[in-house]
Amino acid sequence: MAKLLDILFGCWHENYSFPVTIKRGERRAAPAASATGTYVVCLDCGKEFPYDWNEMKVVSEIPAKTKALEAKAQKAA
Repeated sequence: MAKLLDILFGCWHENYSFPVTIKRGERRAAPAASATGTYVVCLDCGKEFPYDWNEMKVVSEIPAKTKALEAKAQKAA
């Protein structure tokens, strides 16, 4: 029931901040920042979304290149 109410009356994420790019070596706990290195924040609810500067839009999924790099890093660790 709560999911249905959230779909109907929840945040539509229409009002975003300017894209923020994390500095090299800076750690961010949010997966949105680690996905592309750049993220935007919904100014209404505070949720973070990965942002693709090449496409100039919010991306809903982690790019395949990032997934491959993360898998490689986990194998090395």
